[in-house]
Amino acid sequence: MSRLDGFISRMHSQRAVLNHIKEASMIAPDGVILEIGLGNGRTYDHIRELFPNNRIIVFDRAIGSHPDSTPPEADLILGDIQETIGQFSGRGVAFAHADIGTAYPEKDARTLTWLPQSIAATLKSGGVAASGLPLAHPELEPLPLPAGADPGRTYFYRKR
Repeated sequence: MSRLDGFISRMHSQRAVLNHIKEASMIAPDGVILEIGLGNGRTYDHIRELFPNNRIIVFDRAIGSHPDSTPPEADLILGDIQETIGQFSGRGVAFAHADIGTAYPEKDARTLTWLPQSIAATLKSGGVAASGLPLAHPELEPLPLPAGADPGRTYFYRKR
């Protein structure tokens, strides 16, 4: 599969999971959402459209998003995500979305030493997570992917 086709599959899968979460009413209207990795802001923009009444807290190293897809300063946490996400541990987050994979196995392996535990620590019981990297953690139960999502392109979990 070409890198372009892989990217399209990942984005298609990501959208399928996000839309499923909305359609299945898996997030309370007042539940906090974490967007881990703003990038250029496309996914943040889609989440904001799907969940207009939810507060969305965004983490990234630096702002690189389009101005129309940049969260308000009060909802943007900049710095090393491994360090900054800890402030949401135990906060009972409704949904966490992480798209911080790099496609470099050695870099992603380092991220996977802290990301699964960090996400599990932020979520409330019954909260959901979607990630571009697998989140192997005993508190995170894998959920079946909805139609339109390709296995291995996105991962979907509920906190026990």
